[in-house]
Amino acid sequence: MKSLKDKKILIFVEHIYEDLELWYPKLRLIEEGATVVVAGPEANKVYEGKNGYPCKSDASYNDVEERDFDGLVIPGGFAPDKLRRDPKVLKLTKQFNESGKLVAHICHGGWITISAKIMKGYKCTSTPGIKDDIENAGAEWIDEPVVVDRNMVSSRKPDDLPMFCKAIIEALSK
Repeated sequence: MKSLKDKKILIFVEHIYEDLELWYPKLRLIEEGATVVVAGPEANKVYEGKNGYPCKSDASYNDVEERDFDGLVIPGGFAPDKLRRDPKVLKLTKQFNESGKLVAHICHGGWITISAKIMKGYKCTSTPGIKDDIENAGAEWIDEPVVVDRNMVSSRKPDDLPMFCKAIIEALSK
């Protein structure tokens, strides 16, 4: 693997995020040398995971700009259903995609990419629970542990995290 020491990654957080889907990518990317910024509605606030694990945000997503990052990782859980209602979250997600930068989502994280209206024409995966939403947004849903289509990396569930993170690291190493 190539070092990601010059890469800066944004990860969204909100209450009831899927604990493993935030922490596993965050720690793997840090291991590879990337700078990871976790952003929620408020800076320096502790958000509770779906399974009770806390995560303190580094920043508010209202105070960050896409141009300062190389990629975006969107964990699942129930947090994406709240985050997708925030215009700044949708704007950032759309900007990452329009810039051709990494947009990685897992499980219910696809709800944000759907609401950002960036799914049309992509192949991706997610939890089967939002398969219809993905397809109705114009994407082709594929039941695989990880799907990479251009700048988008997607996965289904926590069991897929090793393959998800490997694909993220490969995408950022290009």
